[in-house]
Amino acid sequence: MEKRTVLAIVLSIVVMVGFFFIQGLLFPPSKQVNPPAGQPVAESTNSGGQAQNVVPAPAGTAPAANQNVAPPPSTAPDAASTAAAPETTGETVPAQTVTIETDLIKAVLSNAGGEIVSFQLKKHMDGGQPVEMILRGDAEPQAFAIAFGNAEDVIAKKIRAVEQNFRVKMISDLIVEFSQDFDTPSGGRFTLIKRYEFKPGEYMFELTVTMDGGYSVSSYDFQGAAYTLFYSPQIGPKFEKLDQRYEYRHYLTYKGKLRTEKVTEKEPLLINTQPSWAAIAGKYFTFIALPYANQYEIGFSAQSESGISAASRMYITRPAQNISRIEDKYQFYLGPKNQESLTVYERGDNAFKLRDTGLVEVANTRGFLAPLETVLKWLLMFFYAFIPNYGVAIILLTVLVKLLVFPLTKKGSESTMRMQTLSPKIKEIQEKYKGNPQKMNAEMADFYKKEGYNPLSGCLPMIIQIPIFFAMYNLFNNHFDLRGAVFIPGWIPDLSLPEAIYNFPGNFKLPILGWGALRLLPFIYVGSQLLYGKVTQTPDQQGNAQMKIMLYAMPIVFFFILYDVPSGLLIYWIMSNVLTMVQQLSINKYLARKKAAAAVQEPVKTVIAPGPSRKKKKKK
Repeated sequence: MEKRTVLAIVLSIVVMVGFFFIQGLLFPPSKQVNPPAGQPVAESTNSGGQAQNVVPAPAGTAPAANQNVAPPPSTAPDAASTAAAPETTGETVPAQTVTIETDLIKAVLSNAGGEIVSFQLKKHMDGGQPVEMILRGDAEPQAFAIAFGNAEDVIAKKIRAVEQNFRVKMISDLIVEFSQDFDTPSGGRFTLIKRYEFKPGEYMFELTVTMDGGYSVSSYDFQGAAYTLFYSPQIGPKFEKLDQRYEYRHYLTYKGKLRTEKVTEKEPLLINTQPSWAAIAGKYFTFIALPYANQYEIGFSAQSESGISAASRMYITRPAQNISRIEDKYQFYLGPKNQESLTVYERGDNAFKLRDTGLVEVANTRGFLAPLETVLKWLLMFFYAFIPNYGVAIILLTVLVKLLVFPLTKKGSESTMRMQTLSPKIKEIQEKYKGNPQKMNAEMADFYKKEGYNPLSGCLPMIIQIPIFFAMYNLFNNHFDLRGAVFIPGWIPDLSLPEAIYNFPGNFKLPILGWGALRLLPFIYVGSQLLYGKVTQTPDQQGNAQMKIMLYAMPIVFFFILYDVPSGLLIYWIMSNVLTMVQQLSINKYLARKKAAAAVQEPVKTVIAPGPSRKKKKKK
C-alpha cells in the first residue's frame, strides 16, 4: 500500500507539472510592445459630465490624441489590394474626435472611418488608470472599422478599412452619427452612416450601419460581401504575456450552447453558421458581438499585428443584396467578464430589454468541477460579506475546507500506520511467492480479508481531495472580484497579480530566470512545502530515495513554476500547507497514543490467554 500511495502522489504531481509544461509548449508567451506615448485630446465636457463636444482640427491634419488616441493611419493604398474600393465624393471633412461618457464608460471616437479609438471602464483600474478595452500596438487601433469586402480579404490585407474622415452629427449627449458619401467603381453613389448609441449603466452599446443611395448593393460587391465590420488589434487591458493560464484570449460562439473555437496565429477561422453571438474573452474582461442581420459570417484571427504578437480580432461580414438600402443593427458588450454584469441580459433588466441571450455563459465556470467551484465561490463570498478582505476570506475558506476533509486525512493516516504493522507479513508473502504472481495476489487478497484491511483505504482520502484542490486553484486564479482586491497594503495590493517586495529598475530582468521583481510569497511557499513534507513523512520513508526526491526536489520545481502566479493562489497554497502540518501533528500524537495503548494491552492478552499446559491439566 505504501508503494501505491507514493505512486498516486507522484502521478498527481507529474500530471500537474506535465499540464504546465505542455501549456508552455502549445501556448508560448506573447511579446507585448509598449504603446507610444500620446498627447492630450482636445475635448470639452458639459456640466453634467456626459455630453461631449465634437472638436474639429485644422483641415488636413490628424485628430488630437491622448494616451488612448493616436493619429489615423496613412490612407496610402495597400500594395496587396486587388480590387478597387468605393471612393469618397463631396466635401473634404476635417479630422475630429468625439468623447462620450456615462457612469460606467468613457469612449473616444474618431471621424476617421467613424471608429472607436478608446473605450475605458471607469470602475475598473489598471495601473491606477481606468481599464482600456481597446489595446493598441504601434499603430492606430481600428475598433468597429468598416471595409468594403469580405473578412477573408480584409484579413489577408487585400482590402483596407475605410479611412476617410466622416461628417459628424451629435444626435444627443449619448448618440453620435458619422456619415460619408462614396462613389462606386461602377458609377453608383451611396451614403455610409455609422450611428453609435450609448446608454447609462451599460457596458453595452448599439451600432447601426446604414448604406443608402438608390442603387444595387451588388454594384460594388467584392466577392459577395457588402462590407466587413471588425474589431482589432486586441481587447484590453494590457498584459505581459498570454500564457493561457494567467492571461489568455478565448474565441467563443453561442448558438443554444457555448462553443470554444480553435484559432491559431497561423490559421484564421471563418464561421458561416450565424451563431447568436460571438465573443473574444480574456481572463477578466470580454468583447461580445450580437449581430442582428439575417445573414452574416463571423471571422476570428490571432495573427500578429501592430507590434502585438497573437493579436485577437473579430470580423463580421455582411453579404451583398440587390437592394437600395441596408440598415444593420449590432449590439456590442465591452466590459467585465463576471456574472453580475452579464446576468442582466438573461432577465431583461437592461436598457436594451435583452432577455435569455446566454451571455452569462462567458462568465460561467465550465467543466466537471463547475458545481464544486460554484459552491466554493459562494463560500468565499460568504466570508467576504463578514470580513471585507478577500485575503482573509481566502484564509477562512481554506480553514473550512481543511476542517471538512480532516476526517479523510485522519483516516488516511490511520491506514498508513496500519499498513506499517502489516508490512512484515506482506513482505514475507511477496518473497515467498515472488516466482508465482497469481499465487502471490491470491495470498495477498486472503491476507487483507483476514486482517479486515482495504489496500485502497490510504489512497482514497487523497484522491478525493484532488478535485477540491483543482477547484480551489481555478477559483483563486479566475475569480473576477479578486482583481484589484487588496490584502496587505504596500505588499499585496492585488490578489490577482503576483506580489513584489522589490521591483528591478527599468525593464531589467534576471538572466535565464526572467524575473522582473523579487517576490516573498514564493519563498514562503517553498519553506512551507518543505516543512509539510517533513512532517507528513513516515519513519520508514526517511531512508527512501524516491521520497527524498519528492520532499526536496518537487517543492523547488514548483517554486519556479509558481513564481509569477497570482498572490491569491500562493496564499491559499501556503495556508493549506500550514493547516495540513497542524492537522498531521495532531494526528501523529493521536496515533502515538493509540499505538502505546495497544502495546500496553498486548502483554495482558498473552498472560490470560489459555495455553496448551492448561488444557493438559484439565485432561488429567
